[in-house]
Amino acid sequence: MNFDLTTIINAFSLMSSWEIGASFLGVAYIVFLAKESLWAWVFGFFSTLIYTIIFWEGALVSSSFLNFYYMIMAFYGFYLWNKGTEEDKLKISTRPLSYHLKSITIGILMTLSIGYLSSTYTDAKFVYIDSFIMVFSIISTWMVTQKVLENWLYWIVIDSVAIVLYWNNGYLATVLLFTLYIILGVFGYLKWKKEFNLQ
Repeated sequence: MNFDLTTIINAFSLMSSWEIGASFLGVAYIVFLAKESLWAWVFGFFSTLIYTIIFWEGALVSSSFLNFYYMIMAFYGFYLWNKGTEEDKLKISTRPLSYHLKSITIGILMTLSIGYLSSTYTDAKFVYIDSFIMVFSIISTWMVTQKVLENWLYWIVIDSVAIVLYWNNGYLATVLLFTLYIILGVFGYLKWKKEFNLQ
């Protein structure tokens, strides 16, 4: 696939209104997330609802199930961030290196297992990359709901891998969206780190 202006314009012209809407909602989700706003979960729910359908129709089974998981976590995240009084609301926190090493090890083992099962029993495409994105997104989304600072670093890696997957599947507009996600991920990390240092 060529990555030139004509190809980009054609990709956007071929996007359905649903995909465009999901993209804008996804960007709004990350911006509000960086600001620790409850609106993040509202935008996130509707974005992932649309992507669940889009990826199912595109035979990206793991990505479709992942977005369904996001929908559920949108409710949980909204609840968790909203409960309690202003004084005891959930604060940004960090986790020790041992926590992340354990999470990464479990994530890799699950990726290999799901990838193998997918390649053996389904006709899904790019199963190991798709499984990696699904597994580590599940782990990272949980960290988001808990306001773990390092979640942003996980997302930067996940979004980079997702770009490879969506590029190979011809979702050029989504590739550009995930490139923006990486930039927003850096912004979110820096903003949360500043907030954490002020706590």
